[in-house]
Amino acid sequence: MDDFHALTQAVMVNVNRRLGLVFIALVVAACNHHTSTEDADNTRLSASETVESLPPADFQVDAAALLAQPLSKHGLTHAMITTYARAQSPGRFIPYVQNGNMVTAETPVSTFSIDVDTASYVTLRQQINLGLLPQKNSLRVEELVNYFDYDYPLPNINDAPFSIHTELAPSPYNQDTKLLRIGVQGYKLMPEQIKARNLVFLIDVSGSMSSADKLPLLKQALMLLSSGLNAQDKVSIVVYADGLRQVLDGVNGNALQQIKQGLNSLEAGGGTDGGKGLALAYELAQKHFIEHGVNQVLLATDGDFNLGMSNQTELVDYVVQQRLSGVGLTTLGFGLGAATAQFNDGLLEQLAAKANGQYAYIDTLNEARKVLHDQLSQTLDIIAADVKIQIEFNPAIVSEYRLIGYESRQLHRQDFHNDKVDAAEIGAGQSVTALYELRYNQSTQLMNSPSGDKSSGVGKQPGALSHRQQFDGDEVALLSLRYKPFHGGQLAASKSLLISQMILANTEYKNLQQTSDDFRFAAAVAGFGQLVNHNHYVHDIDYDKLISLAAGAMANDPFGYRHEFLQLMRTTQLLVAQGAVPSGGFYDDVDEPQYPRNATTEAYPMPKPLTPGERQ
Repeated sequence: MDDFHALTQAVMVNVNRRLGLVFIALVVAACNHHTSTEDADNTRLSASETVESLPPADFQVDAAALLAQPLSKHGLTHAMITTYARAQSPGRFIPYVQNGNMVTAETPVSTFSIDVDTASYVTLRQQINLGLLPQKNSLRVEELVNYFDYDYPLPNINDAPFSIHTELAPSPYNQDTKLLRIGVQGYKLMPEQIKARNLVFLIDVSGSMSSADKLPLLKQALMLLSSGLNAQDKVSIVVYADGLRQVLDGVNGNALQQIKQGLNSLEAGGGTDGGKGLALAYELAQKHFIEHGVNQVLLATDGDFNLGMSNQTELVDYVVQQRLSGVGLTTLGFGLGAATAQFNDGLLEQLAAKANGQYAYIDTLNEARKVLHDQLSQTLDIIAADVKIQIEFNPAIVSEYRLIGYESRQLHRQDFHNDKVDAAEIGAGQSVTALYELRYNQSTQLMNSPSGDKSSGVGKQPGALSHRQQFDGDEVALLSLRYKPFHGGQLAASKSLLISQMILANTEYKNLQQTSDDFRFAAAVAGFGQLVNHNHYVHDIDYDKLISLAAGAMANDPFGYRHEFLQLMRTTQLLVAQGAVPSGGFYDDVDEPQYPRNATTEAYPMPKPLTPGERQ
């Protein structure tokens, strides 16, 4: 009987795909002569570019994959692809192109922006708890790793805002490879150092927000956040659905009863028109702007809000301009269950990345407490901006390397020195971890055939190395970090500062079990993310090995997050063994007509962002 159901499911999937192909063909035939080459090209974004618009990958569906060529080549516009994807895809979880093994002799330098978001781990957790597997390559593995705290020593604030730590040992992912862990720890603020906060909650109250894991949870979450505020802080609330309502206008942060009454007055109903709400939220942020304080809009939504703008690029440009005027944007996602809008993970992640904010997903009250109460300073109080990491590997030792995760945060080599290139921000007390898998020259597992003596040209080829003219014999890599100091809610300097340190071969642990608990646990988390992502660069791991590795690295786990992850891996292992499919059909389309999108779609003229000198 099970085999019969499986066969029936496979047949239905195939039929749906064929119907999808017929639909695409009809659209192409009808619309091809109306579509310009420019519109088609705008649906593409290379993996190496910084994100200025939505990548097209989140619009690629199974039927498109069967065509074996991009939809844009068939004359489909961005809007057409979006409409079709909504009918076929459970949500917009962008599939990223996996980082490959780079040949050090050809590309010795790796550059990326630090990432401190955690949403990918929480959306994964909710999908697994609903008995579903995530879409292939949709996990941002670095967000899984950075969901957890690691015991990095705090820096001396008088020296630099960061301390940097490295650990090197055999990799559990492939035979005869090494795993390099890089940890960056930001300093913590004392209570008297925390600046006043001007917070504007922009809340989606459309009909799809009515379920318990959305608006009711959101109201509880924001009350937790408010409990950490005081009289010097300001709170405003703007809600949007078919219309727009200003609930609070700059009340004091300790006016908990007034804030509670405002939140309790919220009810879900109607369509989704976020454009005017976004504009009003920024206007209120500018109205109550606190010099040398934290000025932030917090957008809380369950999905694909209609912003009333002409395109997504305009939206990104708008939040960037507001960032430059001193107001950031943090995005909070809610609700992956049935009867929801198309949850737009990719858009929420990119908005926060471009707007000096963070992206978090809230699935439980415990997660709300973690993000908005326990780690509120990490979420809101920035200590450094435009933080970039660059690793320069020694070709005499390292033949190949692979950065695990950070696919959406890659930067060009020259971007590291360009202070005009935007990068991530670090909050007070925040730590960031990155992992590289290395293959030394003598490795028996090289993925690229060695060509001659790699050490002969070290330091002699023009442009081969950006800082080092010659590596010493035991130097594996040069680690460099650039950042702009951030104090009192604003940049303290427009020119970035540099921290560098060498990674030495003689610091390597010869056995994985000799490493710290944090090293082994981070390795297990990253391995799990790669396994669920169907990463084709890992060959020597399975769920049993990863569960054993994590179980032996629980360390101090006061909130139980590591133990929860262990259970998550065990549940995932069972789902995979049972043949659970990726989360197609994740949303209950039958319920969708209850929440019509009857808001206007015309472009809404956004107000010009104010500069500090223009504020009243």
